[in-house]
Amino acid sequence: MSPPSQAGAAPGTVLVTGGSGYLAGFMLRRLLAAGWRVRTTWREPAREAALRALLRAPLFGEPGVDDTALQGFVADLNADAGWAEAAAGCSHVLHVASPLPVGQPRDAMALIGPAREGTLRVLRAARAAGVQRVVMTSSTAAIAYGRGRGVHHFTEADWTPDDFPGATPYIRSKTLAERAARAWVAAEGGGLEFCSINPSVVLGPVWGADHSASVEIVKRLLDGSLPACPDIGFGVVDARDVADLHWRALTAPGLAGERFIASGRFMKLFELAQLLRRELRADARRVTRWRLPDALVRLAAPFHPQVRAVAGELGAERHASSAHALAVLGWQPRAVEDTVLDTARCLLALGLVRR
Repeated sequence: MSPPSQAGAAPGTVLVTGGSGYLAGFMLRRLLAAGWRVRTTWREPAREAALRALLRAPLFGEPGVDDTALQGFVADLNADAGWAEAAAGCSHVLHVASPLPVGQPRDAMALIGPAREGTLRVLRAARAAGVQRVVMTSSTAAIAYGRGRGVHHFTEADWTPDDFPGATPYIRSKTLAERAARAWVAAEGGGLEFCSINPSVVLGPVWGADHSASVEIVKRLLDGSLPACPDIGFGVVDARDVADLHWRALTAPGLAGERFIASGRFMKLFELAQLLRRELRADARRVTRWRLPDALVRLAAPFHPQVRAVAGELGAERHASSAHALAVLGWQPRAVEDTVLDTARCLLALGLVRR
């Protein structure tokens, strides 16, 4: 459903950065279906044909879209080349591109550099092109981490400390990139409007094997490669709903400086495993039934970067409220249970998990 503020609005030209990424694909489908002229970027020209084929194909009961209004540009977050050309003539930008690895890189700057400097490159290109508004895809990683054990409640006013013990490169990259973007807009943005969307863990239907690192959580449970669940959890949000919130933030009036959390309720990893076993039955027979004791996580943490990243969040419940997005933009996410099961069923249907 279109946001009320967009009723009768004539679509313009929008740049979606990182068009070959999982989340950006949902945004491209939504924008093209609504009649926007769409530009997008990718690092490798070879990705264009595959992306166009995916956009034209049906996805989980939804029809494909006509991609003739899509124009692609080669641009990399680590370099200046291509960004001015991609932004030229655009009225809006959705800055979605940001590195999201499955593992933990040895060098934190491998994530922080592209996230922070790449965001500034996009903002400079947008200002030079006369873009009206930039909507940045940030993360609840920039809001809700670093508080330790216990139950915590967060709103858009909260920030993750970027130097807390155990901060992963990904958490630092999202926090530093959004802070840098806001500081740059305040100092040099001129009339450029900026707001951010801060999703929690993004799940949802997948098109193929090239999906997001977040979807790997469900995949590893289904294929049995996660033998036990540590005492961690996360808010869950559907990629389709995140695309919808970006859509609403694109042209709704009065959003300069705004920040919107995009999250459903918080789920412990073991609760997610139980949901899969209960609803998928035989298809979830490899999903673990076991919890991993905190002591074992801490014992393994010094030797495994991925375990070390988990250890600092043991016993933490991070409840991030999306009330602001509901109140200002009328956004309503679907139930997290539906999102988790749609993700799993899609992975199974595409043969991405052995049965």
